[in-house]
Amino acid sequence: MNGVNEMAKKLTTYDPAEDLDSDEAMATFMAEAFETNDASYIAHALGVVARAKGMAQIAGQTGLSREQLYRSFSENGNPTLKTTLAVMNALGLDLTAKVHACPSVTLE
Repeated sequence: MNGVNEMAKKLTTYDPAEDLDSDEAMATFMAEAFETNDASYIAHALGVVARAKGMAQIAGQTGLSREQLYRSFSENGNPTLKTTLAVMNALGLDLTAKVHACPSVTLE
């Protein structure tokens, strides 16, 4: 029983920002977030990537305050498109569009 208590003490909260150590990893993380079509998840994911890159650096490049960035990309945040595009640009990421994949239609 004592071993269980010791294990519980060693658990820490996982922060995905710690694993985003390259531009490619950040781009993949964001691409997967976009695939969800969930606006709040996408905003959260962009905040994770911004933290991985360095929120102070992103703030400096965008002209936005760190507090504004943290608030915009928090769990309850709702960043504007202008803020989202500014942060993506500062991260060196592009927002792109593609045609939805749909099943082939055959005419008879």
